[in-house]
Amino acid sequence: MAYRSRLSRKIDQQSKKNLFFSVIGIIIVLFILILFGIPLLVNFSLFIAGSNNSDEESKNNVTSFVPAPILNSMPSATSSADVVISGFAFPKQSIELYINDSLIDKMLVDDKGTFSFKERINLGENIIKVKAKIDNKESGFSRPISITLRDKAPDLNIDSPSDGQSFSKDESIIDIRGTTDSDVKITVNGFWAITDGSGHFSYRLPLVSGENKIKIVAENQAGNKTEKELTVNSSQ
Repeated sequence: MAYRSRLSRKIDQQSKKNLFFSVIGIIIVLFILILFGIPLLVNFSLFIAGSNNSDEESKNNVTSFVPAPILNSMPSATSSADVVISGFAFPKQSIELYINDSLIDKMLVDDKGTFSFKERINLGENIIKVKAKIDNKESGFSRPISITLRDKAPDLNIDSPSDGQSFSKDESIIDIRGTTDSDVKITVNGFWAITDGSGHFSYRLPLVSGENKIKIVAENQAGNKTEKELTVNSSQ
């Protein structure tokens, strides 16, 4: 009996010690949670809120961006003042057309995302660009396109041969030479002549016996043409 009594007292003492240390441990854990846990939770909440705000701001920035329209390609030069200016943009946007930095016209993009202006351009170079507007927001300008209106036919001067000139049988091939404007293409009887940057051209033409008709055509980038015809004779 005495042995059991001592054992019981020992167990009770051990239980009290365990309870004491358990209470101390709980107090320490609560103190740590109060000291570090609550600020951590607050900071985490602020981080989540800030992230949501950043996402919202980013979304607003994306939706406020208006991409610039895209213009279809056009010839670099034309002989007609009437041109069609077309391109692509988002449907229902308003497109503003500028020529040489002056606002010329406006129109809405159709449901297919296309737009088309019919305009008259001025002599010389015309710089064309467009921009889009929607809900009080606007895009930057599109990549500009340059088109030059030329209503004058190119100059064409024949230096040799002269009209009606005769050649002996030893001259079976002759040189056609002359001058024109720069950036002009020359054909002789339908074949391309050699031209340089200053407008000089040449072409070697084989002759046949008797009468030889020669047609020389100068054509600029706008499609304007100047034609000259001459006849030479060969005694082959």
